[in-house]
Amino acid sequence: MQEALYIIKTLNSNGYISYFAGGWVRDYLLDHPSEDIDIASNAPPEVVESLFPHTIPIGKAFGIILVIIKNKQYEVATFRHDIEYKDGRRPSKIEFSSPEIDSKRRDFTINGMFYDPMSEEIIDYVNGREDLSKKIIRCIGNAHTRFREDRLRMIRAVRMSARFNFEIEKETKRAITTHAEDLFPSIAIERIWQELTKMSQYQGFKKALIMLFEFNLLQTIFPGLKNLSLDEVSDRLSIIDDFPHRSPVIVSILELFPEFGLEQKQDLCRYLKLSNRQVDFVTFLHNGIYYIKNENKIDDHSWAYFYANHFYELVIDILAIHVKAEKRKDFLLKHEKKQKVLQKYIDRIKNNDPLLKSDHLKLCNVKPGILMGQLLKEGEKISINKKLTDPHKIIEELKKMKFWPKK
Repeated sequence: MQEALYIIKTLNSNGYISYFAGGWVRDYLLDHPSEDIDIASNAPPEVVESLFPHTIPIGKAFGIILVIIKNKQYEVATFRHDIEYKDGRRPSKIEFSSPEIDSKRRDFTINGMFYDPMSEEIIDYVNGREDLSKKIIRCIGNAHTRFREDRLRMIRAVRMSARFNFEIEKETKRAITTHAEDLFPSIAIERIWQELTKMSQYQGFKKALIMLFEFNLLQTIFPGLKNLSLDEVSDRLSIIDDFPHRSPVIVSILELFPEFGLEQKQDLCRYLKLSNRQVDFVTFLHNGIYYIKNENKIDDHSWAYFYANHFYELVIDILAIHVKAEKRKDFLLKHEKKQKVLQKYIDRIKNNDPLLKSDHLKLCNVKPGILMGQLLKEGEKISINKKLTDPHKIIEELKKMKFWPKK
């Protein structure tokens, strides 16, 4: 806050108007303190760059300069008027303007206010304060125009409605439904995923996803949902608000596709442009579901590797949510006990310290190569499943196998 005030004072002392803008003002009026402060000013971007020693021109063509003070970043934007939108994403041309005109180019009334920290005054040209008191999400000006300008605003409306438990005003609602199928190709899937991720950070993610479906947005993002009813979608999402808060967003999205096999889940991850780590998580979660459903068919070697995986603790907590509430404690206790029984094997796996090593096999004239790798892998499996602690006894078991090298 002090750094942001310093920016305001510096701009003011040089003869420029400057205010806190947008989301910070909304959250301030809702009594939700925030350090995420954007600043709007009539200072041209070149002036902002000249007044502060550490700046980054992240969007200079749109009048946006990042000012860095004590390792904190503040976006300073020149009041502007957006002239023309061609791609459903951003203006192709802008003109610098006044605070009033700038406020009217923004998305929703509750995001269109300014705050002067020097006079402690709210500057509201769009009746944002009134809509905030009425708990309403309303587009500034013509809703159809706002959504044609930036189609991602449709998803933002739903996100804010779910986050604050506000009603979306009827004209705004009607415009979302009208333009829902126009989401692509203007908006990249990465931007949509960012919005879904932000949604998931607040209570009511399930409500937000259901609302997206009601407005025809969710089935536009995921066409495989088009033939589902609202009740079916609601049923599939019934448990997601109970998932651990640290769960990746993809865990909730996968609940919409209970019939998906592993390859389909991985394809979904690729469609959403998720990281390799998230794909690995989805793969491990899928295998965990299989293990739980077929637990009597899974050997101790597989369980030990399952418990040793760095994703295990989160995945077992996610899987527990799928168990009836009255049986959840017993489910977790059962796996805690099984884990303790296998702990020494789990530690070996984590430390990459198998009982049977290549040196043992070399003494049996097994040469390094693919076969040695297979024998080491099988030897580890035997040691865990048969509870053997002597490498020589493991080798005796290996010698009974067909692929043990003949003399």
